[in-house]
Amino acid sequence: MKSKKYIIQSAISTLELEAAAILNVAKNINDDFEKVVSAILQCDGRVIVTGIGKSAIIAQKIVATFNSTGTPAIFMHAADAIHGDLGMIQRNDVIICLSKSGNTPEIKVLVPLLKSAGNKLVGMVGELESFLAEQADLVLNTSFEKEACPHNLAPTTSTTAQLALGDALAICLLECREFNEADFAKYHPGGSLGKKLYLRAQDLALSNEKPSISPSAAVKDVLIEISKNRLGAVAVVDELDQVVGVITDGDIRRMLENNMTIAGLKAEDIMGKKPKSIQADALAVEALHIIKENNITQLLVLKQNTYFGIIHLHDLLNEGIV
Repeated sequence: MKSKKYIIQSAISTLELEAAAILNVAKNINDDFEKVVSAILQCDGRVIVTGIGKSAIIAQKIVATFNSTGTPAIFMHAADAIHGDLGMIQRNDVIICLSKSGNTPEIKVLVPLLKSAGNKLVGMVGELESFLAEQADLVLNTSFEKEACPHNLAPTTSTTAQLALGDALAICLLECREFNEADFAKYHPGGSLGKKLYLRAQDLALSNEKPSISPSAAVKDVLIEISKNRLGAVAVVDELDQVVGVITDGDIRRMLENNMTIAGLKAEDIMGKKPKSIQADALAVEALHIIKENNITQLLVLKQNTYFGIIHLHDLLNEGIV
């Protein structure tokens, strides 16, 4: 068993080597990178990303990032390509081929086939004098000093460089397309991330009851309304359905502490007159911000100037927004 100091230093060394590789990739960004971005933006097809071994795994991640940020992409395994998967390539597609050495047997077989179809071929490669680099129309340089593996064998630094350069491509394309949060939400409708981008206050309020009471209502009626709807609050509204106040469980407790009798008390006597609210079409994540900032658990929802409903902190928790 290695010592604690050895283990920690090994981790630091690996990360330093991989960080240095990324910085080296940044230094090697040149006109070819801009041409690749332009070619992808101008193409009417998709981006086909291919590779073999660990490079194939990185290629799949690049494809996933492209697709989620507005650049249609498909993964094609280099070994499967020569056994039928070449059929997925269309005339207007741009092809990116990932390879550490650029000289593997599969790459040497595949590249001429890709070239014969007339598609733009981009080589993301670590060896600039390799077969892939020489045959590619454009080259993305991922050269590095050595792998983090002590034997300089296991792909580590090389795949980190590929991954980082793939991210750089995706973000450049995203920015050039002016891909915004609304676009992002279309491709991420599931999970908490998607909900933060598209779920609105009105969506949550509609799933709740809509407790309301008039300013002149007796305190007994207020208690019944709060208990019946189980939201811990009731909106006080006028004859035009406009909010003039709110009464919460906390207001009820304070009323009982400060009054010997509740006879004769009305809703307007105990309501909070400046309730926190949010517009119905605002994002639910904005509702969370208001709730946390004001240390409250309920938030009134308005549509224009009229009462629409209530959001409870639990609604946001249940949707995974928090």
